[in-house]
This record gives sequence, structure tokens and C-alpha cells, in this order.
Amino acid sequence: MRGSRTVALGSLVLLAFAFDGSILLRAGQQQGQGQMPSPFPLSNAIRERGSSITGALEGWYFNKDGSQAILVGYFNRNTKQEFDIPVGPNNHIDPGGPDQGQPTHFQTGRQWGVFSIKVPKDFGTKKLTWTIVANGQTNSITLHTQADYVIEPYQDAANKNTPPVFKFEPTGTTYTGPPIGIAATYTAAVNEPLALTTWATDEGPKINIPETPAGGRGRGRGRGRGAGNGFTPPPPLAVTWSMFRGPGSVKFDKEKPDIDKENGGKSTANATFSAPGEYILRVQGNDSTGEGGGGFQCCWTNVHVAVTVRPASSGQD
Repeated sequence: MRGSRTVALGSLVLLAFAFDGSILLRAGQQQGQGQMPSPFPLSNAIRERGSSITGALEGWYFNKDGSQAILVGYFNRNTKQEFDIPVGPNNHIDPGGPDQGQPTHFQTGRQWGVFSIKVPKDFGTKKLTWTIVANGQTNSITLHTQADYVIEPYQDAANKNTPPVFKFEPTGTTYTGPPIGIAATYTAAVNEPLALTTWATDEGPKINIPETPAGGRGRGRGRGRGAGNGFTPPPPLAVTWSMFRGPGSVKFDKEKPDIDKENGGKSTANATFSAPGEYILRVQGNDSTGEGGGGFQCCWTNVHVAVTVRPASSGQD
């Protein structure tokens, strides 16, 4: 089945996943492996509203200090329904949780590698479970460091491509690859736009490997698709802002701001907050491999920033 992955335990086939995150097949089910929703079917349909959210194990990788990190995304099967699910009974990671840095705001569709969980060197065969309840439907995903799920999010092994690089000051610290901690902090007031400026650059592949015709190399979106079949390739570099956590809503004047390549890749988006409190925003950088690196988990960058929002200034509604 092209464009899918089968998750197995011994000879027991559990699930087959399409790389858009949807579940194609359930041949069996066992506690602690893959999805464990109840009482709704695993093949829950994509629709405008009323469907479920499933966490997505992208894989795990080694940090430079020798520790390991698990990279996690999610799939919201609703095309017009976003969710705010606080950490707690309906959004928890165990053991060690319920809060391990997961989002509380869920956008529509497939969101790749939105957070990472650092685990110790001796994590071994231990497992974590992320449970999300949405529209009354409970889905749980197992997070682990099994050998067949190791990924290389900092460099594509085939063409030596690397993720986009972000800075929040022209000569500031650089951020690339999966999200780790908080990269920048801001303060704002309710209903007053906050300018979010980044400098994003991308080097591109180091080895020239031409795209293959349709049906060739690749297992994910944007891979193995030839020209002339209606496929529009992603732009060389794109920056996208979104909400990750917060007590209210956030509106961006440009979720995908223009990039000034002549000015070091500078771009600015203005964010307006509906309520006071602590927020985390996510800025994502994609190169020509597109969303999720075309299914190869490289090369894109996610960075988190924190915003403390004060009540509206005196005289404002």
C-alpha cells in the first residue's frame, strides 16, 4: 500500500497509517501499542466538525549532549473546527505528566513535529502515552524510542539538506529543527498588535538529487511527484505563525508573512490577543520539501516563543 506505514507487534498487525495521519486499516489492537480510541472506530472520518484528534509520533532523535528526544505532532480530522483543550483529563501525557509541553490549541489538519519531549539516555524500552479527548472521542498514542523510529531531523541523509534557520535578532541566537524550549519572550496588551519579527534563511540541499517522476522515490507529500501532474511544489522558504497555548485567541495579520530576502530573510507578523495571560506561539519554517519534510521528518523548523499579555490599556473596551 503506497504512502502508508504498518505498525506491528510481532506477527500481529495493528494499524496501517496513511502519511496524512489518517488511519487506513485496523487488523488488531493491543493495549499500549498505537491508537486506543473508544468507543468510536479508528477510521474516524475527516469532516468539517464532530471528528477526533490523534497524536502523531514522528520519531525520535539524538541531541548533541547524547540525550534523546521524541518528536510529536498531531492530526485534527476536522477541517473547520479548532480546539482549545487545557492540560488535564482531556489532554495528558503519562507517566510523568500530565504536562510535558504538548499543545493546548489544536489547529485543523495534520501538524508536524510541533513539540518534543526530552528523555534520558537510559529511557530504553519505556513508553509514554498522550491522550486527547475531542468531541467526546478519546484517542491515545504511544510514544517510544524503538530503533525503527529513529529520525534525522537536522539533516536529510540523501541530499544533505538542512532545516531553515531562525533568528529573533539580526545577530542573535539561531534555531533550527525541532522545537526545544522557549526561543524568545515578549509582552503585549489585549487588543494591541504585537510585532513578531524573525530572520529566516535556508541553505538548501548540498547534493543535487533531482526530483523523480511520479511513483518514484518517496513516501510522503511532495516526494516522487513529477511536473505536469497538477502538483505545485512548495516555495523555497515559508514562515508560518500559529497559536500553541493560551487562555484566549490570537489573530495574525499575516499568518504567512512575506520574507525580505535582501534583508537577511526578515519577516514580520502582527499578533493580537483576545484575553490576558500567558501564551506560547509557534513559528514554523518550511523549505522546498514542504509540510513534514514530505514525510521524511526533514527539513523544517518549529520554534516556540512566549508572550505575557496584560489587560487592555485604560480607555479600551
